[in-house]
Amino acid sequence: MTTKPICLIIGAGDYIGAAIAKRFARGGFHVVMGRRNGEKFAPLVAEIEATGGSAKGFTWDARNEETATKMFAMVEQDIGPIDICIFNVGGNVRFPILETTERVFRKVWEMCAYGAFLSGREAAKYMAVRQKGSIFFTGATASVRGSSGYAAFASGKFALRGLAQSMARELGPKNIHVAHLIIDAGVDTKFVRDRVRQAGKNPDSLPADTLMKPNSIAETYWNLHHQQRDGWTHELDIRPYAETW
Repeated sequence: MTTKPICLIIGAGDYIGAAIAKRFARGGFHVVMGRRNGEKFAPLVAEIEATGGSAKGFTWDARNEETATKMFAMVEQDIGPIDICIFNVGGNVRFPILETTERVFRKVWEMCAYGAFLSGREAAKYMAVRQKGSIFFTGATASVRGSSGYAAFASGKFALRGLAQSMARELGPKNIHVAHLIIDAGVDTKFVRDRVRQAGKNPDSLPADTLMKPNSIAETYWNLHHQQRDGWTHELDIRPYAETW
């Protein structure tokens, strides 16, 4: 058990999730992280510990109910009470509708919506007893509007947004802050940089701060968690100055 507050990040990948982990660790939290291959956390855990923080990573399939129930119980019983739970699983794929198979659609929905439901429900189970906590869901542009080739992704993210809105209204009176954060632009990752190159542009030639830095996004999560409860934000659209509407 730890005496530090616990920040649980489900879907702590190499960019946004990692940046959030480092920000909360720097702020005094013990960070617990989950992803499909927990062995990939080793470098991130080492980096956090090298700067005086503490973190632990686990293999965690967010789409499996048995796993969700077991892992939340393990964290609560063996590590400490979860102060904030962040669901950060991606699922961004692009397929024309005639090439979107049942398997693709179902898998994306499981990652974006079903996994979020399982994590949100399990987090709420423990936080409701304490009448305290934050549950944040990472959304995307596709949470609020569909686009050509994104039927599967937008469907999953629309469902995620509905889940977050419903949970916010139900759990707010129980002193649990639920929020949906819309990542509404390109993030400075290898995936996005490759897509910029495929469009015939050099990502290094873009105007400064055109792509969102993961650390800037992480700071937003940090600030959101520390809002006063008489002025909670329940949905936040994060975008750089250069993004056109």
